[in-house]
Order: sequence, then C-alpha cells, then structure tokens
Amino acid sequence: MRNLFILLAFSIAFISCNSVEEKKTVETTPEKIAITTYYLIRHAEKDRSDPANRNPQLTEAGLQRAENWAALFKEIAFDRIYSTNYNRTMQTAMATANDQGITIENYDPVDMYSEDFKAQTVGKTVLIVGHSNTTPRFVNAITGKDTYPDMADNDNGSLYVVTVAGDEKKVQVLTVN
Repeated sequence: MRNLFILLAFSIAFISCNSVEEKKTVETTPEKIAITTYYLIRHAEKDRSDPANRNPQLTEAGLQRAENWAALFKEIAFDRIYSTNYNRTMQTAMATANDQGITIENYDPVDMYSEDFKAQTVGKTVLIVGHSNTTPRFVNAITGKDTYPDMADNDNGSLYVVTVAGDEKKVQVLTVN
C-alpha cells in the first residue's frame, strides 16, 4: 500500500512537470500557449448518521483522507484551491489549503466552468473539490465532452487530472485508496 502511494505521488509529480515555468507555458511559433492543470477530487467520507442532514461534516476516516490528499499533493504547487460551499468539501480542501498557505475559494456548481473561471485559472495549477455529481461534470465542462458519469456514492478516492494547452485537453483518472 505504501509503495502504491509513493508511486502515485511520483506519477502526479511527474504529470505536473519539472518546474513551474516549464509547466505554465509551452513555446510555439510565434506565441506561447498557457498550460492549465486542474486536479479534481470528490469530498472525503462524510457522516451519514443523519440522512436528513444535507450538510454533514467529515467522519474520522474522511478527515484522515483529507490529510492523505494533502500529503499526496505536497509536491504540487497549487495556485488556487476551489470548493463548493459545503462542510464536507471545505474540510477536504482545508488540509491542502493549510499546507500550501492558500485561501479556499468557493465555486458555484451550477456555473462551474464559466468564462470568468477560465480566465482566473488559465496557466495555473488548480485543485477543485466537489461531489459525486459535480466532479465528473466539471471534468466534462472543461473538456467539452460528456465522457464521465457521476461517481459511485462510495467513491472518495478518484482523482481527475485535466491538462489544458490551447485547444488540446487531456484527462487522466487515478484511484487513490
């Protein structure tokens, strides 16, 4: 398990390129193209003890997963961190935000990939924390394709890495246990 975690961390670090400057732009003729990398995850395990509670906190296992995400993302220099305005998503994002000294910004899951959002994140490395439905829909909005269905209700370990360079968009889906 530890070896898998180390391998995954290395893979993510490799995906995000060797240096910040190399990651941000690619030299083309005659102009540079900004490279944007989005890391999208679903919130960690939530408290399900009260089915009527629409805004539960994370469980102990969920808080540990949030810490594990932060450890996994330690070598990735995020420029921005976004979360929906729910306890479980904010708590999931908090460990990484605290580690990197970044303020969490809220996004509207109804208007996820707006022109303003694109403009604010172009050329950046961004973490986005959402839900079983909003996370894959966000990936679909970025790519402009309806490829990814809603996540299973018990899937708290999928990581979508979307890289955008001009009109080219690539998606990698990883599973972290």
